[in-house]
Amino acid sequence: MIEQLLPGGVVVVEAFEDLPGEMVFPGEEDLVANAVEGRRREFVTARRCAREALAELGHAPAAIRSGPKREPQWPAGVVGSITHTAGFRAAAVAPRSIFASLGIDSEQNGPLPNGIEESITVAGEPEMLAALDSAFPETQWSRLLFSAKESIYKAWYPLTSRWLGFEDARLTIDPAGTFAAQLLIDGARTDGGPPLTELRGRFLVAQGLIATAVAVPRPAPVRF
Repeated sequence: MIEQLLPGGVVVVEAFEDLPGEMVFPGEEDLVANAVEGRRREFVTARRCAREALAELGHAPAAIRSGPKREPQWPAGVVGSITHTAGFRAAAVAPRSIFASLGIDSEQNGPLPNGIEESITVAGEPEMLAALDSAFPETQWSRLLFSAKESIYKAWYPLTSRWLGFEDARLTIDPAGTFAAQLLIDGARTDGGPPLTELRGRFLVAQGLIATAVAVPRPAPVRF
């Protein structure tokens, strides 16, 4: 699914089920020591997907630790993102020489709990969602907006080391399969790249799932 949303050069590995009895990879045990069984299974499978994707970039299997915001800590020279929802786990990785950041997310194509839409939308978005719901009722557009903002945050954080709330991005969704986020806070980056003012992504609705993805290319070198 997600490989359809990302450009060439990104390696994606997906799984639609867990392997019975699969153990936590050595060095990651403490990350799920207190997790319920369902959370442990999705963690184990998603991390396995990540290692299989890294192997395609030439990296030997190793523990993938978590950072201060629970973000995966990738090997030097790699950017990536992980997602999991019921019945689906995926990881995407790419060389840092080609991409500055990646963000992927997956959700069930079902309604958000009551009251959540109001907490994740900003001015203009509720009207957009209502119009999309009317024209394309088979898709849960508020859930898609939630997923898109999750992907945006996952792409944003490695470049800024700062929180990005749902209220800090205004989305425009094209039902053909793309979205654009106007960033409403200072987008100064820690990697020396140009400030982030907008992030764009793609989405897919299939097999009862919503998948979203954002890929931020590395700026081309300035030539004099």
